[in-house]
Amino acid sequence: MGDFYQSGEITTLHRFGSRDITKLESEIKKLSRLRPIALVLPTIFSELEGTALPNIVNELKEVKYLNQIIVSLGRFNKEQFKHARKFFSVLPQEVKLIWNDGNRMKKLYKLLDDENVSAGADGKGRSAWMAYGYVLAGEKSKVIVLHDCDVQTYSREFLARLCYPIVNQNLDFEFCKGYYSRITDRMHGRVTRLFVTPLLRALRRLLGDLDFLKYMDSFRYILAGEFSMLADLARVNRIPGDWGLEVGVLAEIYRNCSKRRICQVDICETYEHKHQPLSEEDIKTGLMKMSIDITKTLFTTLASAGILFNDGFFRTLRITYLRTAQAYIERYENDSAINGLYFDRHLETKAVEAFTNGLKIAGDQFLENPSGTPFIPNWSRVTSAIPDFFEKLIDAVESDNK
Repeated sequence: MGDFYQSGEITTLHRFGSRDITKLESEIKKLSRLRPIALVLPTIFSELEGTALPNIVNELKEVKYLNQIIVSLGRFNKEQFKHARKFFSVLPQEVKLIWNDGNRMKKLYKLLDDENVSAGADGKGRSAWMAYGYVLAGEKSKVIVLHDCDVQTYSREFLARLCYPIVNQNLDFEFCKGYYSRITDRMHGRVTRLFVTPLLRALRRLLGDLDFLKYMDSFRYILAGEFSMLADLARVNRIPGDWGLEVGVLAEIYRNCSKRRICQVDICETYEHKHQPLSEEDIKTGLMKMSIDITKTLFTTLASAGILFNDGFFRTLRITYLRTAQAYIERYENDSAINGLYFDRHLETKAVEAFTNGLKIAGDQFLENPSGTPFIPNWSRVTSAIPDFFEKLIDAVESDNK
């Protein structure tokens, strides 16, 4: 049972118990006549072999209001692509697979490189971006919804609550971020709890209450991968191709939307998915890489707004972050105690120490290369550079799906 408290810069839509899913879906189906919905599913092959995605597909079979399902496949060879076609063929909706590693799509990625509008390296960001392009090219849907394919606790309510704020035009929202509880017998979400939130609070302490920082700090689960938006936003939003994806998306939404047209919605009772290792000894993988990419995306966004960074600032930030995060560990321990949850203070402290090291690495890399990893260009720029790209994209996807 959620509370009704509104805090921060954006509207929070709570979950007050469970609503009758049949009535909710019936309302969405009526609303979707004016705002047809496309569901984007970026996935990798291992998820087809897991337990989460088969359950997601079973739930989607019963969803009557989706206009399209666009599955963007990352790192699929020819045999795996054939398996994916069979795997998703059970869905009754219009389903299109984007085979990003197929020859036709590779030619399109090369064309983008040649025209200096590169989509960057393979990853979730690029897969999602290309799916947005296909939705825009087809002009069949006005709402884009995206969620991950490793959600163990997925249900139709999960999707319906994510769709509703945008498909209902009377609510007047353009972008909706999903959030949820990450609790089992313990607290999860280490990067959010122990890194992003304390880092934002540390930045606010050092830089003052900048509007952007207050906005970012308003999201209850800033790294949630689930959101819905009006499709037209995909024309103007750039997105990062690395682990800074979720933070970068919110930064672009801040740049392109009025805050009164942005909301977050509680989409489920609890959320469980695969957990990344901390990998404190390897900054190229796991939560360490995630924290570094997130930090550089924040620094780049703040620098573009006129904030000056230097080595002295980063040293002060590391100390401020560390003290803030250590105070949060105590809060989480107390919260766990009253709820009877398992809590390992040593592991929490190790994570904070690793993230502090990641913060140093991110600061050093930013000073060496302030522009950081380039964002994938928005679709308005791509179609300006290559006017017939949408036609080429439709031809490639349709040919692969025959």
